[in-house]
Amino acid sequence: MQKRKLGNSGLEVSALGLGCMGMSRSFDPIPERQEMIALIRTAVERGITFFDTAEVYGPFVNEELVGEALAPFRGKVVIATKFGFNLEPIARVNLGGLNSQREHIKQAAEESLKRLKVDAIDLFYQHRVDPNVPIEDVAGAVKVLIEEGKVKHFGLSEASAQTIRRAHMVQPVTAVQSEYSLWWRRPEEAVLPTLEELGIGFVPYSPLGKGFLTGKIDENTTFSGSDLRSRIPRFTSENLIVNQALVDLLDKIAEQKKATPGQIALAWLLAQKPWIVPIPGTTKLARFEENIGAVNVELTPNDLQEIENAAANIQVQGARYPEELDKLTGL
Repeated sequence: MQKRKLGNSGLEVSALGLGCMGMSRSFDPIPERQEMIALIRTAVERGITFFDTAEVYGPFVNEELVGEALAPFRGKVVIATKFGFNLEPIARVNLGGLNSQREHIKQAAEESLKRLKVDAIDLFYQHRVDPNVPIEDVAGAVKVLIEEGKVKHFGLSEASAQTIRRAHMVQPVTAVQSEYSLWWRRPEEAVLPTLEELGIGFVPYSPLGKGFLTGKIDENTTFSGSDLRSRIPRFTSENLIVNQALVDLLDKIAEQKKATPGQIALAWLLAQKPWIVPIPGTTKLARFEENIGAVNVELTPNDLQEIENAAANIQVQGARYPEELDKLTGL
C-alpha cells in the first residue's frame, strides 16, 4: 500500500484510509460486531494504517469497536477520532447540539482514550465548528492536550477557510476532513487552496458519494427509514435519474482502464493532490478489496482532463444533506 503525508505535519498514513462509521450506524443493515473487527484487522494486513471514527458514531460503540479491533496493532496504525457534540456517556445517547467548550473537549479526550485503548489520540478533529465557541479557544484546548501527551495531532472537520486559518495560528492543524468527491466539489473553491498554502492535509469523507459513485445505486434503489440516505435530497428517485450522468462518466473511464466506477472516483481524488487521503467506508470485504485497488489505477493528464470536461457539463441535483444537518457545515 502506498503511503502519503498529511501536509507538512510529518504524519504518514496509507494512501487510503478506512472510514468506520457505517460499521455502527447510518447505513443499513448494521453488521455483526465480530465481522467488522475481522474486516478492520484484514485492512491492517492489506496495508491500511489510517482509521477514522468519532465519539458520536453510535454514540461511543464505534470507538469501542475500533479500539478492540486495533488493540494488537498499537504503534503501527493511526486512529483519528472526533469531539464536539453533547453526549451522555452513561445513557449512551446523543443529546443533540454542538459543544466545543474547553472542559467538554478535555472530558471527550479522556473518554475517547479509554474506548480506543490508547495512550494518545493520533488525530483529534473538531467534528463540526461550534458557533458559540471561538475557534481559537478550541485550538487552545487541543494545544494543551497535545502538550500533555494525550493528543498528537489537531484536525478540523467541515470548517471554512477562514476558520482553518484562525485555528492554525493557535495550534497547527494537521488535517481537515470534509466531504469531497466528483459529486461534491465545494472544497475546491477556498478550502483546498488554503490547505495547500498552509501545508495542511485533506481527508475526504464520502469519497464515493455515500455509495452512489460505485454504480450500484439507481432510481429503483430503496432505503429503509433508518438509513441516512432515505432523508438526503440527492438520493430521491428524480434526482438519482439526473445524477446518473456522473456514474455513466465514471463507467466510461472505468471501461478504458479495466477498473470499476468506484475505483475511478477514488483514483480521481488521489490524483488531485499528493496530500489528499480519502477514507472510503465499507462493511463488505469485497468492496474493501475493490476500494484499495484504486491506488493502482493511473489516470493520465488526458484522462483527468476528459473527466473534468465532461463533469463540467453535469449539474448534480439535490442537497447533500437534509436541511437540519446541512446547517452544521461551515463550507
